[in-house]
Amino acid sequence: MSRRLKSPPMHGALDKPKDFQGIWKKLIHYCRRYLPVMVIALILAGVGTVLQIIGPNQIGKMTDEILKGLVPTGAIDFTEVRRIAFLLVALHGTAFVFNFAQGYIMATATQKLGKSMRADISVKINKLPLKYFDKVSYGDILSRVTNDVDAIGQTMNQSIGSLVTSVTMFFGSIIMMFYNNHLMALTAIVTSLFGFVVMAFIMKSSQKYFKRQQKDLGEVNGHVEEIYSGHNVVKAYNAGKEAKRVFEGFNESLYDSGWKSQFISGLMMPIMMFVGNFSYVAVCVVGALLAANGHIGFGVIVAFMIYIRLFTQPLQQLAQVFQNLQRTAAASERVFEFFGEEEMDDESSKTRRFADIKGEIEFRNVRFGYIPEKTIIHDFSAGIKPGQKIAIVGPTGAGKTTIVNLIMRFYELDSGDILLDGEAIKDVPRANVHEQFGMVLQDTWLFEGTIKENIVYCKPDITDEKVIEACKTVGLHHFIKTLPQGYDTVLDDKTSLSQGQKQLVTIARAMIQNAPLLILDEATSSVDTRTEKIVQDAMNKLTQGRTSFVIAHRLSTIKNADLILVMDKGDIIESGSHTQLLQKSGFYADLYNSQFETVV
Repeated sequence: MSRRLKSPPMHGALDKPKDFQGIWKKLIHYCRRYLPVMVIALILAGVGTVLQIIGPNQIGKMTDEILKGLVPTGAIDFTEVRRIAFLLVALHGTAFVFNFAQGYIMATATQKLGKSMRADISVKINKLPLKYFDKVSYGDILSRVTNDVDAIGQTMNQSIGSLVTSVTMFFGSIIMMFYNNHLMALTAIVTSLFGFVVMAFIMKSSQKYFKRQQKDLGEVNGHVEEIYSGHNVVKAYNAGKEAKRVFEGFNESLYDSGWKSQFISGLMMPIMMFVGNFSYVAVCVVGALLAANGHIGFGVIVAFMIYIRLFTQPLQQLAQVFQNLQRTAAASERVFEFFGEEEMDDESSKTRRFADIKGEIEFRNVRFGYIPEKTIIHDFSAGIKPGQKIAIVGPTGAGKTTIVNLIMRFYELDSGDILLDGEAIKDVPRANVHEQFGMVLQDTWLFEGTIKENIVYCKPDITDEKVIEACKTVGLHHFIKTLPQGYDTVLDDKTSLSQGQKQLVTIARAMIQNAPLLILDEATSSVDTRTEKIVQDAMNKLTQGRTSFVIAHRLSTIKNADLILVMDKGDIIESGSHTQLLQKSGFYADLYNSQFETVV
């Protein structure tokens, strides 16, 4: 089972909220290319809100004009009423246009932001060393690409605009209320102060739970991704109950953090509604008393009844906005934490390149450990001539696959050198080193696409004739022709290929790559004996004329190797041909005979 089948981690110091303002500064700095259009959108939102705020005051004036007609000696000035009516239509119509434009601009800008952020994450992934993926689950990384980026995009699209309109509405309403009557305005403000105090307290309390919720969501995604990818193993070992137990642990933690974050932040809305209703009642009482004493007209009360709604509505919106801002801060912290991970060294200054190499490789006193305090390869030295087929054998954990990782520069050496045609690979860019190798691994990686697309992977200029030739060479052409769409058959969940057929596809891919060096890492370990013979014949054709490294547990498959390196505990303990090593009656002979006896 995977490392995910451990008990869910206890939440402690890591859940303490970090600098909320600092995270938002980073996010704003990241959005700097979109800031001009966002600022324009927010200005439009602010202007549209101001136009809406002017409306109630005009309604109050219209009410006073109409009330003049109720007085026996008075008359309604219909010209003034029409003027005010047309003005209201113009105000609200213009406000609608501005708000529509703001919504369109913000939606466009935030979607581009999300697209840019996902692209930057993709670029960042390619710059990270493999050791990063040794300590972080793929599901957690996927959660940052999807859930966290979506949370940021939604907030930037909805909450930022709402924040501007709410703040504008709030202060604009205060100004207009003071313009109409100071006493009623003070009544509304005093009764609302309680709401601000409560909202600030809730924001401070809920941030840590929003951060933990995003973290727990990544844990759940990582666990589900790993269990689903190893579903057959889980079933075979009857580990369903254990997997369920661990999932329930992560799920319970997510429920706990999600419930607390949503409940605590959700308190803001009903509290703000209560404060708003209380303010509404208080203002109505004060307004009635002032009207009864003749200090204000009825139109002022009508306008104030609308303004008090416009005044309390932003408080409710701000409660929701701040809740979203908390969630976005937690999501942004995870994304920027990922962006801040240590990258591989920049190699743009390296000018040396491999070209037309012969394939001579030398390991010179190589020392390496995945973690500094635990050395795996102690003092590895070996020389390989061009065109040789080198087999690396040894017990599990001897360092066989590690040697391949070091040749490909997937990891950097602690000391020593690996030379290709006399040139140290550390002095050449990684991409150029990778171009010199073709790989066939134990795990056959195929993506959803046609068979042809899988074979010509990253080699778009390959002709159909070369693809067919490669498939004929590995013995795959006849099978492909039996498929409904032949080479255009899409490999997905509905297309069933055997493990051997998948392996032959990867061998054909390596042939198309046509690299001077070849790595075969346990390429036949997961196929049956009959299929192994087919795959082995294909690999023999593939290795012709190439310096090749073969890692195999089945020693019967590497009898024809030019040189066999026997490794144990990170060192070469024996080397030679198959016949020479058997004659020595040493470690290799014991290993080979034990397999032979097992087969018998």
